[in-house]
Amino acid sequence: MRITAKGQVTIPRHVRLAAGLMPGTDVSFELDGGAVRLVKSEGRNTRSTRGERLVGGLDGAGCYGMSTDEILALMRGPSAEDELQGRE
Repeated sequence: MRITAKGQVTIPRHVRLAAGLMPGTDVSFELDGGAVRLVKSEGRNTRSTRGERLVGGLDGAGCYGMSTDEILALMRGPSAEDELQGRE
């Protein structure tokens, strides 16, 4: 295995799975004598994920004081029966 020009190396799949290293997992490097050790960081990531940011942005966004039926009626518009009655 070689380090790329950008300083990157691929961690083999079986090692990632055994260590529980998922995409987005924070890791650190420790020097241990002449060896370098990759260590999974403990605790919660300080950065939020894209999904967490999306959910956080929606918090409290659904309070409109309307019932579901009222919202659906606004989205669908008048029914075919209502339009026919309006033309008579």
